[in-house]
Amino acid sequence: MAGFVQIIEYRTSKADEVTALMEEFRAKREADNDGPAPVRGLTCADRDQAGRYFSIIEFKSYEEAMENSRRPDTTEFSQRMMELCDGPATFYNLDQLAEQNYR
Repeated sequence: MAGFVQIIEYRTSKADEVTALMEEFRAKREADNDGPAPVRGLTCADRDQAGRYFSIIEFKSYEEAMENSRRPDTTEFSQRMMELCDGPATFYNLDQLAEQNYR
């Protein structure tokens, strides 16, 4: 199983604005239908620490993720998102080793 996952940990007091920005980015990327795009994305709120969030973005490969990262629209999205955050984000870059699906 080849795959790549990027986890972005961030804090924000503007969660609704971040969600709207993510949806805008996803819709535009889907409409343009050019270049690499994530396979799947999840946004999660930390139940134990208010204002702490994680975006979990899945790609087919590390190479596609890096190509996606170099896109001007991804750079613009990232800059706009960081403006909505309460401090810098932490990025985790993970090679996917296995996948389990449960009922």
